[in-house]
Amino acid sequence: MARSIGFGATLSVSGRRVLVVGAGGSALGQVAALRDAGARVTVVAPDAVQSIADLAERDVVQWHARSYDAADVTGPDAELVVAATGDSELDDRVAADAAAAGRWCTVATTDGALEATRHARQAAGTVVLVGGGPGDPGLITVAGMDAVRGADVVVTDRLAPLGVLNDLEVEVVDVGKIPRGRFTPQEEINRILVEQAQAGKRVVRLKGGDNFVFGRGGEEVEACAAAGIPVEVIPGVTSAIAGPALAGIPVTHRGLSQGFTIVSGHVPPGDPRSTLDWAALARSGTDLVLLMAVATLPAITAALIAEGLDPATPAATVADAALPTQQVVRGDVATIAARMTEAGIGAPAITVIGQVAGFDPRA
Repeated sequence: MARSIGFGATLSVSGRRVLVVGAGGSALGQVAALRDAGARVTVVAPDAVQSIADLAERDVVQWHARSYDAADVTGPDAELVVAATGDSELDDRVAADAAAAGRWCTVATTDGALEATRHARQAAGTVVLVGGGPGDPGLITVAGMDAVRGADVVVTDRLAPLGVLNDLEVEVVDVGKIPRGRFTPQEEINRILVEQAQAGKRVVRLKGGDNFVFGRGGEEVEACAAAGIPVEVIPGVTSAIAGPALAGIPVTHRGLSQGFTIVSGHVPPGDPRSTLDWAALARSGTDLVLLMAVATLPAITAALIAEGLDPATPAATVADAALPTQQVVRGDVATIAARMTEAGIGAPAITVIGQVAGFDPRA
């Protein structure tokens, strides 16, 4: 879906080349909103928070890991310019260079402006766990969006609907966990939540999907409770259901399925860390929804077949659900892992195994 964002006036950015100078918390919402709107985004900054680095690694945006140069705003990647370094002097210089080059430019809200406009808070802070849904900013709940708008600090990661942070006067802390890449340990995330709340701030922990479905929300509640921090939970739409639905796959359908089982595939069958009974899952008669199973899918499908699941059982993988880069690969249990690899699909992706994966409303 094409969207517009504000550049002084409402301007469609779909298909346009947009230069974002900055890749920290000040830039995160801007980059995500531009991505959601279909812009072709280039980021210039010496360092990047995890979520922006992840987008670059997946070729969703381009990132030049260097300092800004005035020539950047005159190049082909700068039809529009966003100054979002968090450094007011540097942002002003970028805006002046863009004006001299005749390029549209907008300056992201800085932390200084945030402090100048923030209302006084009560001495005791709070933490709100917000499930952000599968990634599209339009799929966060009304209560979740209200919580984000009322936050002093948003602690987020790469699978959250980052576009909702655009133009909000809020401090953003990126604690993304990139598979086999940069990550913030859960203990550090817990510490950040507690520390920020103890400073009297209203802290929103924004995650993709639902915080309590493989989101470690329970651990964060425990950490806050141990520190005496009040916690509110706002559920989100889990990607385990929303991802398949956005690809036209119902996880249950009369005549095809009477239930579904959601499992984590972050470790393969036979791994000492695995607690799943794959033989029972193969015989369960329910659809299987696999999360975090991109790298382990070949081992999982082989185990299911070895335990008696028909190799011809339909299967489908949905990558980047709800985002402009959404991709769907279909096959069966015997072929889905190879087809996913051929398509170049990486995390995040959801695989559905069962008759519903072959659902065709035209049939």
